[in-house]
Amino acid sequence: MATENPTLSALDEQVSPAVAEDVQVAPEATAEVAEQESAEVTPEVDFADEDAALAAQEAGLELDEETAEEAAAVVAGSEDEFAALSKSEMLDRFATMLDEKPVQSLRSVVDQLKIAFYRIRRAEVDAARRQHLEEGGTEDSFVAPTDEAEVRLKELFKVYRQRRDAFIANLDAEKEANLQVKLAIIEELKELVGSDETLNHTFNKFRELQQRWRDTGLVPQANVKDLWETYNLHVEHFYGFIKINKELRDLDLKKNYEQKVSLCEQAESLIFEPSIVEAFHKLQKLHDEWRETGPVAHEYKESLWERFKAASSRINKQHQEHFEQLKSEQLKNLELKTELCVAAEELAAEPITTRKEWNKAGERLLEIQKTWKTIGFAPKKDNNRIYERFREACNRFFELKRAYYADVKSEMEQNLQLKNELCAAAEALSMSEDWKKTTDELIALQARWKEVGAVSRRHSDAVWKRFRAACDQFFERKAAYFVSVDNEHEQNLQKKLALLEEMESADVKAGGYEVIRGFQRRWGEIGFVPIKQKDSVQKRYKAAVDRLFELLRGSERDRSMGRFREKLSSMKGGERRMQNERERLYNKVRQLEQEIALLENNIGFFSKSKNAEALIGEVKQKIERAREEMQATIEKVKLIDQQSAE
Repeated sequence: MATENPTLSALDEQVSPAVAEDVQVAPEATAEVAEQESAEVTPEVDFADEDAALAAQEAGLELDEETAEEAAAVVAGSEDEFAALSKSEMLDRFATMLDEKPVQSLRSVVDQLKIAFYRIRRAEVDAARRQHLEEGGTEDSFVAPTDEAEVRLKELFKVYRQRRDAFIANLDAEKEANLQVKLAIIEELKELVGSDETLNHTFNKFRELQQRWRDTGLVPQANVKDLWETYNLHVEHFYGFIKINKELRDLDLKKNYEQKVSLCEQAESLIFEPSIVEAFHKLQKLHDEWRETGPVAHEYKESLWERFKAASSRINKQHQEHFEQLKSEQLKNLELKTELCVAAEELAAEPITTRKEWNKAGERLLEIQKTWKTIGFAPKKDNNRIYERFREACNRFFELKRAYYADVKSEMEQNLQLKNELCAAAEALSMSEDWKKTTDELIALQARWKEVGAVSRRHSDAVWKRFRAACDQFFERKAAYFVSVDNEHEQNLQKKLALLEEMESADVKAGGYEVIRGFQRRWGEIGFVPIKQKDSVQKRYKAAVDRLFELLRGSERDRSMGRFREKLSSMKGGERRMQNERERLYNKVRQLEQEIALLENNIGFFSKSKNAEALIGEVKQKIERAREEMQATIEKVKLIDQQSAE
C-alpha cells in the first residue's frame, strides 16, 4: 500500500476545505438568514389548494350539493383538466365546455377550475402585497389589484349556475313527461293484445314500442319499480297472446336470457371494481339495461333475478358502508384538525423571547402543518371553516415572528463587523506558504464564520464573496505548489490502467472467485491516482469486476445446465418422472413471476419511506436475481419439451 502524504489528503483525494465549506458557510444558503431578514416568514408546507378553495368561497363561487345526475355524468380521467394552463386558457376552455357539454357533466370541472384559478390568483396577490411592502407601504393600505380574468370567471360561473339551476328545475318536469310517454307505450301494448292485424305487422309494432321505451329518458324514482313491472307484465301478455311460433319465441327468449346472464356477470364483476362509487354508478346503468331487456323463459325468470339482485345487494351494501365510513372518517378528521387548531393557537400565544425559542416553535408549527396535510377532508360544511381557523392561528404566529426579527437589525450590524474581521484574517493568511498550519487556521476561520449570525441581505453576498476569495486564493496557491508531486499519482494511474487491461481480458472459469479476489487485492495495493482520473478509473474498475462476476455466474449457469442435461438423460424412458420434473419447474416459474410482480409493486411503497434509495436498490437486485433464475428454469422446461419430442 502506498504511503499517503498527509499534506496531500486535503487536495488530491478529498475536496479542498474552501469547496467543502462552500454550501455550509454561505450565509444566503442558511435558514437563519431567511428567518432574520425576510419581511414575510411563510410556512414551508404547501397550503395553496386549501387557500384557493377558501378564496373561491369568499368570492361567492359555491354550489349546492351534487345531484345524482351530476355524479353519474363525471368523466373518468379528467382530474387534471386545467393543469399547467394560464388563467386565460382556463377560462377559454371553460367557456368552450359551457357551449359544448351538458351542464350536468361540468360539476367536477367547475371544482377543478376554482382551485386552479385561485391558486394562481392568490400567488399574484401575494407578490403584489410583497412589492407594496417593499416600496414602503403598509399591510392595511394594500388593496389587491382588479383582475379582469377574475371578473370574467365570475361571469362564466354565473352563466353556469343559471344553466345548472334551470337543468335541475326542468329535470323533474322532464321525468314526469317521460313517465307519461312510457304509460302511453304501455297502453299501446295493451291494444296490441286482441289486434286482428297480421302477425308480422303486430310483431313489428311490438318491436317499435320496445325501441321507443328504451329511447325514452328517466322517470321519477318513485315510479320506476311499478312502471317497469307493469311494462314487463304486458310484454309477457303480448308474447302469450300472439302465440308466435315456438322457434321464433324461443330465439327471442334465449337472446334475452343471454343478455341477462351477461348483466349478472357484469354486476358480479363489479365487486372487484377499485372505486366503490364508480361500481355503484355502473350498477345503476346495469339496472336500467335489465329493465329494458325483454322476458326470459319462465323457469329462468326467478333464478336470474335472484342472481342479479344478490350481486346488486353486495354492491349497494359496499356503497352504503363506504359512505358511512367516509362520514365517520370526516368527523374524525374534524376532531383531529380541531386539536391541531388548538395546538397552533397555543403556540401563537406562548411568550417567546429568543431566537432559539423561535426556531423550536417554528419547527413545532411546521410539524403541526405537516400533520394537518396528512389528515383528509372534514365534512364539507365544516372543511373551509376549520381551515380558516387553522390559517388564522398560523398567520398570527408568523406575524409575531416577523415582529421579533424586525428588532434584530443591530445584531446583524454587529455580525457584519465580525465577518469583516474574519475576511481581514483570511486575507492575511492567503499568501502564506505554511500549507498545513494555514489550512488548519483557515478551516478554523470557516468554522467561526458559520458561528457568526446572519447579516443584512444587502451586505451578505459581498462579505461572503470577499471571505471566499481569500480562502480560494490560498487553496489555489496550495494546489499549484503540489502539482509537482503528481508524478507518483500518475505512476499509480498507469499501474491501475495496466491492471484494468489484464482484468478486462481475464477468464475466471478456471480460477473462480480466487482470481477475482486476487485482482481486488492488487488494486487495493496501488495508491492514489490524479483526482481528475479518479472517478473514470474507478468506474472502469467497477465495470471490470462486474464483468468477471458475470462471467463466473455464466459459467456456473452452463455447468448447472450441463448437470440438468445429464439428469434428463438418466430419465429417458421415464415419461412420468420427466412430466413431474416439468410440472415442478413450471410451478417454480409461476412462483418467480409472482415474486417479481410483488417486488416491483413494493418499489412504489418504498419511494415514500425514509431510506427509499437503499431499499429500492436492494429490491431491484432481488428482482434481477429472480429474473435470471426464472430464465434458467424456462430453459430447463424447454429442454424437457425437446427431450419429450424426440
